[in-house]
Amino acid sequence: MRATSVHPPLSNVQAELLKIFSADIPESHLVELRKIIAKFLLEKARDKADDIWDQKGYSDKKIQQILNKK
Repeated sequence: MRATSVHPPLSNVQAELLKIFSADIPESHLVELRKIIAKFLLEKARDKADDIWDQKGYSDKKIQQILNKK
């Protein structure tokens, strides 16, 4: 098995996750935690995409025009 090396400093997210994962919790809790993290990151990505959409003045019509140019 290959050893994993950690290069400090850790980000604030990495440090917090290490605190969480240092506890011995059941696999079912890990699965639930992964889903929560994935949902959180998806919401942040959608929010950012919505911001960009609004900043650029996109609309469904505009996107169709862009797609039809190719």
